[in-house]
Amino acid sequence: MAASTATAPTDRIDVFWDSGMLNHNSGNGVFDTGMDPGFLDVLEKHPENSDRVKNMVSILKRGPISPYISWLPGRPALLSELLNAAVPEYINELVEADRHGGKMLCAGTFLNPGSWDASLLAAGTTISAMKHVLDGHGKIAYALVRPPGHHAQPTQADGYCFLNNAGLAVQFALNSGFAKVAVIDIDVHYGNGTAEGFYRSDKVLTTSLHMNHGSWGPSHPQNGSVDELGEAEGFGYNLNIPLPNGTGDRGYRHAMTELVVPAIQKFEPEMMVLVIGQDSSAFDPNGRQCLTMEGYQEIGRIVRSLADRHCSGRLLIVQEGGYHVTYSAYCLHATLEGVLNLPTSLLSDPIAYYPEDEALAVEVIKSIKKFQKDNVPFLKGA
Repeated sequence: MAASTATAPTDRIDVFWDSGMLNHNSGNGVFDTGMDPGFLDVLEKHPENSDRVKNMVSILKRGPISPYISWLPGRPALLSELLNAAVPEYINELVEADRHGGKMLCAGTFLNPGSWDASLLAAGTTISAMKHVLDGHGKIAYALVRPPGHHAQPTQADGYCFLNNAGLAVQFALNSGFAKVAVIDIDVHYGNGTAEGFYRSDKVLTTSLHMNHGSWGPSHPQNGSVDELGEAEGFGYNLNIPLPNGTGDRGYRHAMTELVVPAIQKFEPEMMVLVIGQDSSAFDPNGRQCLTMEGYQEIGRIVRSLADRHCSGRLLIVQEGGYHVTYSAYCLHATLEGVLNLPTSLLSDPIAYYPEDEALAVEVIKSIKKFQKDNVPFLKGA
């Protein structure tokens, strides 16, 4: 660990957090199934467990980045606020499930006692973080929340997600008079819920860099493919970047510079939302994309430069996945170092060693770029 040389940081990240979100317990079993086959002595915790977030909190409080961090409280969302990203019937389903002691809403997604209150905290905390930035109290806010949200659709839960925290924050910005909001999602899985919420809108540019996993069932009917571009007025404003397994740091940097940066520059948003998941890392049990701390830091740096150029520095960061209990915290630290645009790394990578070969990713990115230029109206000529 390198010692921080900063004594009085001129830049900071305002972190919104409430420990009540730790009360969501997805249980134990075979990975995320909740199943006990009867022949295993040790059942692992569900990957979306509180330990991962406890380490994220502690590394920001006691790690070398701590002088750059300020802490603000979260709050539960009001039921009326949830209607900005979900239909009443779905909210009623969640309320009833909680009232009756919980239920499995879809594969791997368990609403247990304590889960609904934690979900309300995650949603309200993310809205509060957005409001903090929009009101001018800080330039950069990070909603450190769980359960995650970017798979939650207006009508159903999906992929460990109940309420779309980022989507609620984006709609809050639109309702507050911001004309254009850009979302960059780097979680290893397609941010299908956020995309679905704004699929017919030209006011929100949703961009997702994800593992090319396709649909995984009725709760996740979207494929995350390049041809899912939006509908009606929103056609062309949902940009999917499905990347091959093992894309790595250099491949992600290439995707950011070749695809994400030009799209943001053409869209010219007034508010930027970075949706982060450390499940794109080289050591995550739920992804295969092989990012290391260096790659996360570079992504953070690129997004910060876009926010500075187009959004007067306004940036909301929203936590999603990331399931390696240790390395997720390290990769979060690196991402925020990049967002702070620090000249040197504060924290060295304890385990990265994966050999990279970005050749396949470069070819895939080239084909995606051609497809977008041929099919996305606002990108023609980019």
